Amino acid sequence: MRSKRRAEGAHPAPPSHSTQLSRPLTELAGSGETGFRVEGRLHWVHCARTGKYTLLTVHPKRGTEAMKAMGVLPWFAGVAVHDAWAPYDTYITPDHQLCCAHALRELQAVTDAAPQGQWCWAAQAAEALTAMQALASEAISQGRDAMDPSALAAQVRLFRSAALAGASQTAARSGALMKKHNALARRLLDRQDDYLRFTRDWRIPPDNNGSERDIRMIKLRQKISGCLRTLTGARQFCAIRSYLSTAAKHGLSFFGALVMLTENRPWIPSAA
Repeated sequence: MRSKRRAEGAHPAPPSHSTQLSRPLTELAGSGETGFRVEGRLHWVHCARTGKYTLLTVHPKRGTEAMKAMGVLPWFAGVAVHDAWAPYDTYITPDHQLCCAHALRELQAVTDAAPQGQWCWAAQAAEALTAMQALASEAISQGRDAMDPSALAAQVRLFRSAALAGASQTAARSGALMKKHNALARRLLDRQDDYLRFTRDWRIPPDNNGSERDIRMIKLRQKISGCLRTLTGARQFCAIRSYLSTAAKHGLSFFGALVMLTENRPWIPSAA
C-alpha cells in the first residue's frame, strides 16, 4: 500500500537507511495520540518526541488534520516510530518503524481466542518477533555490529510463515473477529519491513514505549480531573507538560524548571 502511494505521490521516495551502523541515523521520532475530554467533548492529545525533546498538542480531531496543525510529521524525514494506525502511513517522506509492542498485544488477543491446545499462528509470530528483539538486545550488549545472520533469518522465516498461515486460515473473513485477525495477518506480511526495521539498524527501537511514557501524564490528569473545562486550559497544560518533559530529558528537575519559568527566565533547550 505504501509503495503504491510512493509511486503516485508528489514526493520522491527517501533513500533507505543502511543496515550498517557506521552510517548516521538522520533522526528518530516517536508519535502517539490519546483521547482527552475538553469542554465536555472528546479531543485528542498528540505527541511527537525524541530522546531530548517532547511536544504535546491538543486538537478536536484525531487524524491528519491534527498532525498537520502540529507541524512535525508533514516535514519529518527521519524514522517515525508509531503504532499501525493508518493516518501515520499517509506521510511517505519518513521511514517507519511500527510498534512491535502493539503487534504483540494484538497477537496475544488472537492466541487467547484460539481453541485451547491447538497450534496458533499468532503464537508463533509473537515468539519470532520476541526472539528478534532478544537477538538485537544481545548483539547490542555484546558490542557487536551485526546480529547473527542465520539466527535472524530463521526467526524471519518463522514470523513470515506464521503470518502466511494466519492470512490463509482467516481468508474467508466470515465474521467481525475473523476479519480483524485477517487484517492483522495481512498487515504483518505487507508491512514486514516496517515492523522489522529495528533488526537492520538497532539504533531504532522496536516499540513506541517512549511516546507512551510521554503521554502518561495526560491520562493521569484526566483520571484525576475528569476533563479540562476549556480548550485554552488544555493547550496550556500540554505546553507545560512539553516544557517539563523536555527539561527532564536534559537533566533538569521539574522544580528547577518551574522556578526558572516563574522567575520569567524560562529554560530554553539548545536547537542543536
